[in-house]
Amino acid sequence: MAVADTEARVEPGRGAGGWLSRNLLVLSGVSFLQDAASELLYPILPIFLTVALGAPVAVVGLVEGLAEGGSALTKLAAGSLGDRYRRRPLIAAGYGLAAAGKVLIAVAVAWPVVLAGRVVDRLGKGVRGAPRDALLVDGVPPAARGRAFGLHRTADTLGAVVGPLLGLAGYELLNHRIRPLLIVAVVPAVLSVLLVAAVRERPRPLPAQRVRPTLRGAGRLPGRFWRVMAVLGIFSLANFPDALLLLRLHEIGFSVTALILAYVTYNVVYAIASYPAGLFADRWRPPRVFGLGLVFFAVGYLGLGMVDNHAAAWALLAAYGLFAACTDGVGKAWISRLVDADYQSRAQGVYQSMSGLGVLVAGVWSGLAWHADGHAPLLLSGTVAAVLAGFLLLAPPPRALTVRPGA
Repeated sequence: MAVADTEARVEPGRGAGGWLSRNLLVLSGVSFLQDAASELLYPILPIFLTVALGAPVAVVGLVEGLAEGGSALTKLAAGSLGDRYRRRPLIAAGYGLAAAGKVLIAVAVAWPVVLAGRVVDRLGKGVRGAPRDALLVDGVPPAARGRAFGLHRTADTLGAVVGPLLGLAGYELLNHRIRPLLIVAVVPAVLSVLLVAAVRERPRPLPAQRVRPTLRGAGRLPGRFWRVMAVLGIFSLANFPDALLLLRLHEIGFSVTALILAYVTYNVVYAIASYPAGLFADRWRPPRVFGLGLVFFAVGYLGLGMVDNHAAAWALLAAYGLFAACTDGVGKAWISRLVDADYQSRAQGVYQSMSGLGVLVAGVWSGLAWHADGHAPLLLSGTVAAVLAGFLLLAPPPRALTVRPGA
């Protein structure tokens, strides 16, 4: 399998200027608010389930597994809908569902209500993700999409810094009372829905208005897209949920406070490095930057699988933040350069759905293989990532492929 067909060059006259669009700025603000709400809940939700509501530990895994699985499947459908219909209503519906899910969690008196709230929340993420990412790059030249997604990931991840810090501060100030924090999380979630009203969508022909394709297979996602999906799909099966990395830190003696602060450190690195990573992807090619991200992934996983020292583990989690910065937005930018404008949402939906289902499968096998300390799955996943990193970094430069007008 070669990477030779996975990169596209910009057509003459289509430079990287004018990429900082209104929609990019607005959607970055929307994501910041929503992620602040989500990440305020993330560290305290297991405590709320097991301590406040008396659920067994297994319920925590059930809640997250069903929520993320539902989100992954929804992304696939939403991606197709985002190309067939207007995207802004789908984005608004997705953020609205996420806010409704947080309301359900805030009023929950039994763990099945939390399960329902978490599933509704993640279904909202599935509905909004692909249409949002397609609208985000609408009008952004292909040569600038790395920095566009990098800026968006920076804003989103800053929410993941602010949210846990607010949760930790509120947890201490409110004498370890969790219920008020769940109510506070609803506020930025609702604000994010209201901000979607500032998004603008340019008129475009809907399917009924388009000229019927005359070539067999016209409009299908191209072969180069599926070749990239094969590589990224293999990696997704090694990329298990971050909650297990936090569990590893807990197993080597991190306190709850230290755990949350380590998680914040990871997100700070992720936020700071996302835009530079996107800029490098525009100048150095997305596959190479993605490969560099897999090097950081391998360092983080292999290191956490071998060390017990707290300072070293903290540093390794920070290095893992560089992995996220070099792959999350960069992966989306890479995908956006493989298809034309009419199929941006579908391509993002396939990519994000595949990634989500891969993480779900990885969570199952790694959880079964975790045993006492998680050494085996950490070392195995780190090794797989190192091999894929070498493949992406050492592969020959791709053939130039022209992006079709409107991409």
